[in-house]
Amino acid sequence: MARGASVQLRREHLRHQPAQARTGRLHCFVLDCSASMVASGALARAKGVLLALMGEAYRHRDDVALLCFGGSGVQLRVPPQRAPAWSDGWVSPIGGGGGTPLHGAVDRAAQVLQGARDRQGWLWLLTDARTREQPGRPAVAREACVVDFDVARVPLHRAERLAQWWQARYWRADGVPAAMER
Repeated sequence: MARGASVQLRREHLRHQPAQARTGRLHCFVLDCSASMVASGALARAKGVLLALMGEAYRHRDDVALLCFGGSGVQLRVPPQRAPAWSDGWVSPIGGGGGTPLHGAVDRAAQVLQGARDRQGWLWLLTDARTREQPGRPAVAREACVVDFDVARVPLHRAERLAQWWQARYWRADGVPAAMER
């Protein structure tokens, strides 16, 4: 009680705001860091889209994981965890170069999603798909989304065909919705 106040604190004075329920989603982002993405400037754009998507995951209290793939193979840059308020520290230092080990990246994403079976697995592939590899969609991915960064004068449309084969959502890089669909 405040000094000089005559009112005592009672139960009805207290307020409780229940914590927002988590959605139980794991967004596994798979980022193409190949030489073609670097040379076209698409990797920089993909990092911007990735930051926006991670920001949406944070707002919805979802979990995220980040895999990067390129000439050095596939790297788990961010293991599955609650989406942070700011992801720039993870995304800015990502470099690129070399080939496009798409098959290995999708296989590793399946392992990450398999390890989180208690959550709804969303697979986000951010790529220019400049590879001949065409891996299958992981069965553990409840939803799959392909974001196409092929900005060449003569686009190959491989990302679009992959999305069709996977029966996944498809967006060109300049058409990604501002927010993840609920």
